[in-house]
Amino acid sequence: MNPPDNNQDNAPSIPHSHLPTLPQQQSNSNPNPDPTSNPSSPSSIPNPSFEQMVSFSAPKKRRRGRSQRTTSSSSSFHVLPGKLNIDVGGRSSNPGIGDEIITINKEATTEALLALTAGFPADSLTEEEIDFGVVPVVGGIEQVNYILIRNHIISKWRESISSWIAKEAFLDSVPKHCISLLDSAYDYLVLHGYINFGISQAVKEKIPVQSSKPSVVIVGAGLSGLAAARQLLRFGFKVTVLEGRKRPGGRVYTKKMEGNRVEAAADLGGSVLTGTLGNPLGIIARQLGCSLYKVRDKCPLYRVDGKPVDPDLDMKVEAAFNRLLDKASKLRQLMGDVSMDVSLGAALETFRQVYGDATEEMSLFNWHLANLEYANAGLVSKLSLAFWDQDDPYDMGGDHCFLPGGNGRLVHALAENVPILYEKTVQTIRYGADGVKVTAGHQVYEGDMVLCTVPLGVLKNGSIKFVPELPQRKLDCIKRLGFGLLNKVAMLFPFVFWGTDLDTFGHLTEDPANRGEFFLFYSYAQVAGGPLLIALVAGEAAHKFETMPPTDAVTRVLQILRGMYEPQGINVPDPIQTVCTRWGGDPFSFGSYSNVAVGASGDDYDILAESVGDGRLFFAGEATTRRYPATMHGAFVTGLREAANMAQSAKSRGIRKRIDRNPSKNPHACATLLADLFRDPDLEFGSFSIIFSRRNPDPKSPAILRVTLSEPCKRNEDPIADQYSNKILFQQLQSHFNQQQHIQVYTMLTRQQALDLREVRGGDEKRLHYLCETLGVKLVGRKGLGLGADSVIASIKAERTGRKPALSSSGTKSGILKSKSGALKRKLIRIKGPVQLNPSNNGDSETMKHESLGNGKASEQATIVEAIGSSSSMQEESKWLGTGVASSSGGSLHGETMKR
Repeated sequence: MNPPDNNQDNAPSIPHSHLPTLPQQQSNSNPNPDPTSNPSSPSSIPNPSFEQMVSFSAPKKRRRGRSQRTTSSSSSFHVLPGKLNIDVGGRSSNPGIGDEIITINKEATTEALLALTAGFPADSLTEEEIDFGVVPVVGGIEQVNYILIRNHIISKWRESISSWIAKEAFLDSVPKHCISLLDSAYDYLVLHGYINFGISQAVKEKIPVQSSKPSVVIVGAGLSGLAAARQLLRFGFKVTVLEGRKRPGGRVYTKKMEGNRVEAAADLGGSVLTGTLGNPLGIIARQLGCSLYKVRDKCPLYRVDGKPVDPDLDMKVEAAFNRLLDKASKLRQLMGDVSMDVSLGAALETFRQVYGDATEEMSLFNWHLANLEYANAGLVSKLSLAFWDQDDPYDMGGDHCFLPGGNGRLVHALAENVPILYEKTVQTIRYGADGVKVTAGHQVYEGDMVLCTVPLGVLKNGSIKFVPELPQRKLDCIKRLGFGLLNKVAMLFPFVFWGTDLDTFGHLTEDPANRGEFFLFYSYAQVAGGPLLIALVAGEAAHKFETMPPTDAVTRVLQILRGMYEPQGINVPDPIQTVCTRWGGDPFSFGSYSNVAVGASGDDYDILAESVGDGRLFFAGEATTRRYPATMHGAFVTGLREAANMAQSAKSRGIRKRIDRNPSKNPHACATLLADLFRDPDLEFGSFSIIFSRRNPDPKSPAILRVTLSEPCKRNEDPIADQYSNKILFQQLQSHFNQQQHIQVYTMLTRQQALDLREVRGGDEKRLHYLCETLGVKLVGRKGLGLGADSVIASIKAERTGRKPALSSSGTKSGILKSKSGALKRKLIRIKGPVQLNPSNNGDSETMKHESLGNGKASEQATIVEAIGSSSSMQEESKWLGTGVASSSGGSLHGETMKR
């Protein structure tokens, strides 16, 4: 037996299933297409038919290494073919778009199902689409038609994923009056990597020879870093990837094992494609011409003495285990927020003792606990009762599969022609207004932006210093989220002694503390090219394993195998070569994959994904997606996501630079830009409208306030209001009332101040008093806002690139109630018509003051009022702002998100 190889890398993939719904229901779907395989192989996965997509079993996270049986932990999704029934929330407010739902394809329901597998709801928009501004108004005919067009584009590309599908291909099928919606849907899908992505020759040909956009540094050449790098290169950015290892892939690592003319490819890290319906890595496999191998359901268990577990007893204990999980789920509903401070393990143990479930077979019960800890890379005693399975609704449907030859095939295809610098361990990431500087050893790499894709374990360890320090909000979420451990022992044997009729089998242990030690075996004989067997080590045993000498580990595994097979008269030979992983001690990962620990929630994944430094520092990886954490496809999707975010950030910065360079060159364009933005304000109450960045949750971030005054009022109509009205301001306003229908004045304040203003009760006069006297601001005309506000306005517009104004009969009229779904999301409410203020000539004669956001000094600009006509300023967006997409990223290597 050759000495064990201590090569360490990556943690295995975790089966994540997905449970989508069709029209009239909330869609929980996953990113991108389905893999093709060789139809001649009985275990390979062909292109899914309609029937396959609309009727499939969706195993929950609790079921990772086992056959997917029909129990309380498994749900199914059934839809009958028919007309797509999308509820229309309102009629079109734009006569130019049309008042009827268009017909593009008679198979609208089938196309909607395909869109579900790409992560899109059947009858509503995603948060990402709303932020991108894909439709003029959320709800109504335009939204329905947009969804039909979007689904059609996705469906057509899925038919030929090795081709580049152009926008022109849809001109004949989309009505002319909906061409603007086609532009919006196509641009969105391409930018965010839902179509035209991957490693096909057609996609490669779209990468420009010379970069025309800013430079980006990417830290980490794992799946997320590689996905982002390829997208950014195609967008025209100059990309440099810094990788600490000697190879790409991060926690996805395929090692070639060989000896005595026998060889095999062993996935020591991410290994299983968890679900094929929509998996973007299935798309990459298809582009490579690879077939996928379905992991078969059969998974017998063996006792400590090597005897097989009775199948009936196995099912009985499994059912009892699932009942405890169901009881825990009901308990957290009753506990509410208190359940965030309770572990899943504590709840399960309490119920086990109370109900006595499975106590007669504790070793078998503990095997299921080990399987659960494998699924989450964490001890049940540390998993959050409230949110341990928060990603279950988004789990991907379809079979769990192996890629023959190992996932390294995907990694090397993605890394081809990507500028990667290996053995570059990043120590420092500096970010600021002038760009970024990434230090690796004695070298400094500069760029416009940086993308950090290192594993959560590296962030927890503090291996990389950020200058300035990351916001406390992000530091707290890094601390709260869990990052667990899974290890493997890969063994290449001279022949297959365990049989070829199964892909998994399990082993029980007596000691509960060691329940995860070699509890599950994966047979790769059908896909690795040789007789390869891999044993998994999960839970507490995975940590103990890291201190165990490799020879002792292999000896222990062989004892278990011989205890199982020799009583059957089967000889177990010594392995030709063995490899033991040590993911916990790997300085480029410090663990395997993330989980929701006690005190954490799915929101922490969102926080970790937030960019910082005004669009300079970005984050990607499996720990930055609340939908698909701990998966290979999750890592990949976040790379595509951040490439789009960086492109938009670069574009925003370009717009701001043009305004800063010559802010007065086109004052009319600035005025119409501001008017356009206020047609869809972020807050609106009374006569007050406010716009701010929807991607920057910082309470201190800048906001623009507009106050609209209309319909002249009698002087001294409200004597109470006189007590806190500003005499000078209202004298100026009063002089305009006889000439203008509407008067609009502005100021700049912080987002928190805007929210506080909204909570002021007593009407607009009291709000105005609070604004002027408590906050000390002064209202000015648009021209009086200054360069700082111009930059903020341009930034907000760039963020909403693609949003087309919703036309109305009045410049201040808005008639749509717009809300966003999801935890902790704001609700945008637009109120019809301006509420009139009641100006008074009796008040304090002191001019209103305005504290600058930057230094707190009072503004020296005079109080100016600008009269705006009711609709004359509502003109189309100026072309000088440009429409191209820019993007950039950056980063340095320290490991990467993994595919499980």
